[in-house]
This record gives sequence, C-alpha cells and structure tokens, in this order.
Amino acid sequence: MLWSVNKSQPNMDELVGEEWAEWYRLTPLQRWEESAKLWQIYLTLGGSLDPEPDSQSPFYDGAVSRSMPAHGRTGVRVLRRGGV
Repeated sequence: MLWSVNKSQPNMDELVGEEWAEWYRLTPLQRWEESAKLWQIYLTLGGSLDPEPDSQSPFYDGAVSRSMPAHGRTGVRVLRRGGV
C-alpha cells in the first residue's frame, strides 16, 4: 500500500492490532529477551525442542521411535484458535 506525502500515515495499532504493534515497537534486544521468556514457558508447559518427524523428507525413518514425555502425550499444541 503506497501512501502519498499529503495523506496521514495509518496508526500501527489499526494495521496489525495492539499486541503486534507493541511487539514491533520493541528493540531487537528486547524482542530477543521476550522470545527467551516465551521459550522457557513453552518448555515448562511440556513442549519439546525435538523436531517433528517429516514423512516427506528423504531422511525420514518411520522405524525410529521418538521419545515420549513422561505423561505419554505429545507436546504443547493449539487446541482452539480464536476467541471463546
């Protein structure tokens, strides 16, 4: 979208939403630090850094089993998108 000099710039909150606008206003160092916090939360909730198997990969070996978490369930995943 091109904006001429005479037209006012749209508000970032209007373009991407308040939460993303807040993220964009952070410095790269602040974003890095916030990302580190999110990774810690993800791991605390039982997430895994093990890669998901890719059956389309030429290196995929279906016979190799993945380690399962102690509770027997897969890692953290989105159950519902959108509002309640």
